[in-house]
Amino acid sequence: MADGAFPFNVPAPCVVSEADRAAVAAAIDTQELTQLALDLGNIPSPAGHELAAGNFVFDWMAREGFNPRKVGAVPERNNIIGTWGGRGVGRNLLFTAHLDTEAPTWEPDLDTYKFRPATLQNREWQECWLEDGVLYGYPIANDRGPMSCFLMAAKALKTAGIDLAGKMYLTACPGEIGPEPIEEHRGIAYMGKDIGAHYLFHHGGVAPDYAIAAEGCDFGLTWVGCGYAVFRIKVLGEAVFTPLLNTPEDPAEHPNPIYRLGGLIAALNRWGREYQVKNTYDSPGGTAVPKTQIAAIRGGVPYAFGAGTEVVNVYLEVGMTPRQTVTDILHQLEALVREAGLGEVEIEPVMARHGFEADAEAVAPLVGAVDAATRLTFGRPVERAASVYSSMWRDHNVFNMQRIPAITTGFKRWRPSPKDLADSALIFALTAIAVCGKAEAGDGPARAAPVYGDNPFGN
Repeated sequence: MADGAFPFNVPAPCVVSEADRAAVAAAIDTQELTQLALDLGNIPSPAGHELAAGNFVFDWMAREGFNPRKVGAVPERNNIIGTWGGRGVGRNLLFTAHLDTEAPTWEPDLDTYKFRPATLQNREWQECWLEDGVLYGYPIANDRGPMSCFLMAAKALKTAGIDLAGKMYLTACPGEIGPEPIEEHRGIAYMGKDIGAHYLFHHGGVAPDYAIAAEGCDFGLTWVGCGYAVFRIKVLGEAVFTPLLNTPEDPAEHPNPIYRLGGLIAALNRWGREYQVKNTYDSPGGTAVPKTQIAAIRGGVPYAFGAGTEVVNVYLEVGMTPRQTVTDILHQLEALVREAGLGEVEIEPVMARHGFEADAEAVAPLVGAVDAATRLTFGRPVERAASVYSSMWRDHNVFNMQRIPAITTGFKRWRPSPKDLADSALIFALTAIAVCGKAEAGDGPARAAPVYGDNPFGN
């Protein structure tokens, strides 16, 4: 199935009108939205250091009247939760985006093993700016630009006097990008997804009917998400005192296992090319293409030389579609090294997260809501996002894991314009109306929906 096509057309749970579009659009100040994205994006927030950005979001929500709370595994890495609506009977919609941005590690000695000096000096890691009509900076693209859009969407609803029957959750989470605790790099400081949206769902006092991970999708959407695993492939050999070494002609016969990496890497490269073809997963909600590459190699101790090493570890990252398991991939890799004749090799997954997807029928009303909002904004239907957006981890996985139908959607991923931000904010606001419904005059505080088979929402 080609990107761009949806096989069904389910209406939104609630009606959203041209009058709603006009009222919300008039309430979105594009300059204010752009400045919000720049202010938030220019707060340094690599994984593990999200405190200042989280405090900024909390203070903004407090000023704008969205009753924020902080919920975190540790005080310096909070999830920020605000709300709008909940004044009647309606579905609840949760928006989430992550506070952390891809960046070099906070350990400079490690950075020198991964990045060139010029790469480390790239200002886009932590700096954002507007130039020639487009926005620069990785934090804008991933993910504080989309975060700013749903924050401004809530403000526009409030400014336009549109209260919601259901509740609109506004959440900003740490740790979506990572890292992951592996080897000696362990503990809270190295945790990613476990203390972000996953922690938020279990401890944040949220109860959404649907969820949206606001991320750059070029205004498409997908409800498919990949997981990933990291396998440690340990190649074992023999330490031989260098003056006693008889260097063999064939590197595969060398006692130092580092010399056998050539054969292993060639085998992994062949396997990786076949793997992504064999495991491509096409579904109504998106196409996932799982890919793999070596993340790191560790062997020996540089300052304790003299006898080579007995151990070299290759750390292989492997993407997984919602249909794959870590066990299946482990068996494939074990067969690979046996067939390659690499000698004594041990393989172990040092971390794993499976991929997830929403049930197509369950998520259809949410897709219908985004479609209605997209038609009002652009005059065209919403499309399936490009496969790259369903081939990675995003936090809609967390909610689909918990049986909350969830998608990821958002503005132009790379070099968005201020208009792109405003269009995205408009779509988010109209989607909230189409999911949550508008509160009726005289509605009081949120109340529970009737139970015992009395469905207030219809079909």
